[in-house]
Amino acid sequence: MSRAKGATPKRAAAIEAGLAAAYPEATTELAFRNPYELLVATILSAQCTDVRVNMVTPALFARFPDATALAGADQVELEGMIRTTGFYRNKARSLLGMASAVVERHGGEIPSRMDDLTKLPGVGRKTANVVLGTAFGMASGVVVDTHVARLAQRLGLSEASDPEKIEQDLIALFPPASWVALGHRLILHGRRVCKARKPACDQCSLAPFCPRIGV
Repeated sequence: MSRAKGATPKRAAAIEAGLAAAYPEATTELAFRNPYELLVATILSAQCTDVRVNMVTPALFARFPDATALAGADQVELEGMIRTTGFYRNKARSLLGMASAVVERHGGEIPSRMDDLTKLPGVGRKTANVVLGTAFGMASGVVVDTHVARLAQRLGLSEASDPEKIEQDLIALFPPASWVALGHRLILHGRRVCKARKPACDQCSLAPFCPRIGV
């Protein structure tokens, strides 16, 4: 356990309440209609903004509406469609591998178990948590992206740098019922207020509970 010394359930509850008040309806900013679309969009969102992904996916989903269609895609065509999301060759390979595995192992349906999801090409625990929590409504853990990792350290909730260790620290501090919303709210707070280079501490609703570690 790498939880920071001052990270108590009482302070975690105060942080959770502050986030809930600031972002009551927080959810992913990726546009999707089903688990397949969210999984594809999340894979594309690596080192890319959600805004950019949302510009690419309408045409992509029109061309490849499900895992079966995507599994049969031509890689060059797929690369062209997702080029603007960056790292498009690697992402195309991940999407093709994921779709083929979904077809072969799960009859074309996105699985709803962590173990099955993380065995798919291009799908790590963070991506699996996004899909399980947001598409299936299952609290399997806390999504830890770069924003959540940064805030966990600044708020004194974890001293770890490894995303899976940070997740375990957050899981130990917050009740399961809050895990899905907690990830969304921390991400929004990281994007809008507690930014990497210039955090707006004077505008932060969490200031009373924040030790500002590393700021």
